[in-house]
Amino acid sequence: MLFSVQVEVRLREGIADPQGATIERSLPQLGFDGVQGVRVGKLIRFDVEAVDEAAARAEVTDLCARFLTNPVIEDSEIAVRAAAGSER
Repeated sequence: MLFSVQVEVRLREGIADPQGATIERSLPQLGFDGVQGVRVGKLIRFDVEAVDEAAARAEVTDLCARFLTNPVIEDSEIAVRAAAGSER
């Protein structure tokens, strides 16, 4: 079965986010006052073949730990759902 996956990767709390800070400092100059706490992350989307959702989630969790994230400074949030038309 095919599953659509989204992995949101973000810096852990307490880790400096210079890109987010730069964006936050620039916003008032563009007329966006009152925006606070800007943090920058990344969203990774892909499909994975697995026997069921639990197996897909386990594989993606391993993939995050071993390749997609730096577990020392980053956290990830995983969303897994059956891909459209994946029932064969």
